[in-house]
Amino acid sequence: MNSGGSTIPAVTTLSRLGAFVELLKPRLSLLVAFSCAFGYGLATQGIMNWTILLILTFSGFLLSGASVTINQIIEKDLDRLMSRTSGRPIPTGRISVQEAIYFALLCMAASLILLWKFTNPLTVALSLLSMLLYSFVYTPLKRVGPVAVFVGAIPGALPPLLGWVAAKGSISYEALIIFGIQFIWQFPHFWAIAWVSDDDYKKAGFKLLPSGGGKDHNTSIQIMIYTLFLIPLGLLPAKFGITGLDSAIVATACGVAFLAQTFSLMKTGSRKSALRIMFGSFLYLPIVQIAYLLDKI
Repeated sequence: MNSGGSTIPAVTTLSRLGAFVELLKPRLSLLVAFSCAFGYGLATQGIMNWTILLILTFSGFLLSGASVTINQIIEKDLDRLMSRTSGRPIPTGRISVQEAIYFALLCMAASLILLWKFTNPLTVALSLLSMLLYSFVYTPLKRVGPVAVFVGAIPGALPPLLGWVAAKGSISYEALIIFGIQFIWQFPHFWAIAWVSDDDYKKAGFKLLPSGGGKDHNTSIQIMIYTLFLIPLGLLPAKFGITGLDSAIVATACGVAFLAQTFSLMKTGSRKSALRIMFGSFLYLPIVQIAYLLDKI
């Protein structure tokens, strides 16, 4: 009886902890944390303070977690309407709205306090701006129109810039270059997801696809054009001496491979082709960023 009685609370506690972890969207938040670390590593050129790197990475994860938690609080009723989100912690009642609010505030406070203590005021200000744009501007705009993608691309591209600013204390042209690459990457990434999830998004009234929100040839052309921009953008770090030739070759090869996926979507307009672009976007960014970092070692 004792073992059974002790197991139930333990299982309940683990389930609760799992729900809070799920609220953070770990895969997305880890990508944000990695991009912060990437920007810091590129700025320090291999001579880095490992304590600051770890704090920055952890803070980036927490800040992203706070942002997506606020997003889920605001969209709790809409999440119930969509198959892909109906199983999230808030719609299922595993976590209450009040608990989610406290959790988001805790993550936000911990992140900003750590950044204030270990980096600089500009990093803190940009981090706060990122969270506010994502949670309180991008989130409601998703039901207004495709302008939401442009707005959402700003906080989505800020993590590498935050890392650079944490190391250097200012925004330089190098920081703007790595921001620009991730900013443009957001468009084919967002639109591919929106294409794949279009039926679900319509249930919630989300309007993220360009060209009037249609899964049509005009939308696929725009996805192709923004992907095409990544090829010359990927060469800028080498052009301006941030990285070298090796990473430029990798970035170009990845850009060409990414671009090739868009031609299938233009030809077929199929969900399968959009899925390939979506998965290609997930591969492109970390591979190119790792190549840039390795080129500085």
